[in-house]
Amino acid sequence: MGIIGWILIGLIMGAIARAVLPGKAAGGWIVTLVVGILGALLGGWVGGALFGADANDEFFSLTTWFWAFVGSLLVLLIWGAVARRKR
Repeated sequence: MGIIGWILIGLIMGAIARAVLPGKAAGGWIVTLVVGILGALLGGWVGGALFGADANDEFFSLTTWFWAFVGSLLVLLIWGAVARRKR
């Protein structure tokens, strides 16, 4: 799966991760989707590097979607902490 696949998954997982996280999002939906893309890329990398998961396997692989979701949650949490600190 290429970078376009990770971008598509990131858009979807960013929206789902934002719906799961409580509270007001810093930056709105556009920032959330961009952070979701970064999170999907990070999640794919972490899944492969630390746990040996083959997240680059297929677009419809459950492993791919799981690591994209975990990465999106992680990046959204970090973004929320940084955005709150700047206020």
